[in-house]
Amino acid sequence: MKIVAVNRKAKRDYEIEETCEAGIELKGSEVKSLREGNADINDAFARIVNGEVWLYNFRISPYRKSSVFVPDPDRPKKLLLKRREIDKLLGKLTVRGYTLIPLKVYFNERGWVKVELALVKGKKLYDKRAAIKEKELEREAQRISKYYK
Repeated sequence: MKIVAVNRKAKRDYEIEETCEAGIELKGSEVKSLREGNADINDAFARIVNGEVWLYNFRISPYRKSSVFVPDPDRPKKLLLKRREIDKLLGKLTVRGYTLIPLKVYFNERGWVKVELALVKGKKLYDKRAAIKEKELEREAQRISKYYK
């Protein structure tokens, strides 16, 4: 598995409830560009429109060696999910406060481009502070326990 892009802000800003894997519909030389690692997923999000899942703000930079046809780097990309999964996500997205964001984009063992989607709920500022404090306490405990072994 080759990871192309990771959304690092997701774990800091959101509480991850559930994850799923989706294929992505790409055009032209976008796969070659992804193989070079030219992708930005930080501000991306997904929406369900007319029973289809679309990924917005996922930028795939144009492939340098491509010919005349160059797809728009900022166009919405269609995600490939089964109807049952889309209906399940739609039911959970109707609850107030939930969002669908991509966590990472990668090539699986077969060479297909996949997107790991997460159903998330935004963290409040005090939740973020509590998580940071918890991490610092855990690091301090590990550092101290290292000397007493």
